[in-house]
Amino acid sequence: MRACNNGGAMSTSTMTRGFVIGVTAAWLGVYGAKTLAAKAQQAPTSKPDSSGQTTRVNNDDLETLHVQKDVYLIAGAGANITVQVGPEGLVVVDTGDGLKNEQVLAAIRRLSPVPIRFIINTSDDSDHTGGNQAVAQAGSAFRTRSSFYDGAEVVAHENVLKRMSTQTPGRPMLPEAAWPTSTYFVPEKDLHHNGEAILVLYQPAAHTNGDSAVYFRSSEVLVAGDVFDLSRYPVVDKGRGGTATGVINALNRLLDIAVAGNYEEGGTMIIPGHGHICDEADLVEYRDMATIIRDRVQDMVKNGRTLEQVKEAKPSLEYDAIYGSPDALVEALYRDLAAPRPAAVKRNTK
Repeated sequence: MRACNNGGAMSTSTMTRGFVIGVTAAWLGVYGAKTLAAKAQQAPTSKPDSSGQTTRVNNDDLETLHVQKDVYLIAGAGANITVQVGPEGLVVVDTGDGLKNEQVLAAIRRLSPVPIRFIINTSDDSDHTGGNQAVAQAGSAFRTRSSFYDGAEVVAHENVLKRMSTQTPGRPMLPEAAWPTSTYFVPEKDLHHNGEAILVLYQPAAHTNGDSAVYFRSSEVLVAGDVFDLSRYPVVDKGRGGTATGVINALNRLLDIAVAGNYEEGGTMIIPGHGHICDEADLVEYRDMATIIRDRVQDMVKNGRTLEQVKEAKPSLEYDAIYGSPDALVEALYRDLAAPRPAAVKRNTK
C-alpha cells in the first residue's frame, strides 16, 4: 500500500494508528450524540438566534429546547408541551397542567409572535389539558367552512371530548372553553400546516382509550404522549379504557414510524409524555422493558400463578431502580393475560 502524501510505503504502525484514530472518532461521535439526548431533560432553553447560533433561555422554571427543524419542546409545566413554529401560525401539542399558564404563553411568544392556530391533545389527562382554556383563548380567531372559532382549534380523539364534557366522580367537568372543538374517530387525522404534514394517530386501548400520537413528518418529530413516559412504568388507566397490551401495541406502532440516524443515533426525535427528548434507541429500550415484563407475567399466568405469586416473583426486578414501583403495571398485565378469551363462534356449514 502506498501513501498518497509522499509516495513512501505506509508502515503497519501508521495503519494501526489511523485505524484507532478513526474508530475513536466514530465512538466519540456516537457517545456525544447519546449524551446530548440523555441530557435533554436537564437542558435549559435553546433556540437559534438571529446570527444562527444556539442560545439558551430559561423562563420562570420552564425550559424550552429546540428539537428539530421548526419544532420545540417546553418542559416544566406538567406534561411536555410541543410547539411547531411557522408563518401560518403555531401548533401546540398538549398545554400542561394549567398551573403556569402565563409562563407557558410567554415561552410560546418567545418562540414566535404569530397566532396559535391549533392545539392537539394526546389524551384527556389533566397535566396534558390543564392549560387548554388559556392557550386556546390566546389564539387568534379563524373561520372554517361551517364554524367560527374564537381562539385556537383544539383537536383530540372523540373519547377525550366525551370525558372532558362529562361529570365524573373525583373530577369536575371542565369548562367548555377547554374542550376539544374538532374530534376524530378514525385511525388517523391529518393536517397540513406550515408546509408540513401533521399526522394525529389514534392509539386504541393503550394508556386510555383516547390516546393520540402526533407525527410532524417533515421535521421528523414524533410526540408520543403518555404511552411513552420515561418517568415511570407504563400507566394503564382501566377506568378510561386502557390496557397493558394496548400500551405495548402502541409502542410497537411508534417504532414502525421512527427511523434511526447514523450509528443508530438521531433520526426521528421522539418526545415522551414526560422526560427528555429521545430517539429510536430509547423507545426500543422502553418497548423491550414492557415486552420482557409482559412475557414473564404471561409465562407465570400459564403456569397457574396467582397475582400475589406473580408480584412476589418480581418479574420487573432489574428495571425497578429506574421506573419505580411496578405493581400497577403487573396488575394490569395480569388482568389482560388472565382474562378468559371469548369462545370462538362456530359457523353453520350446512
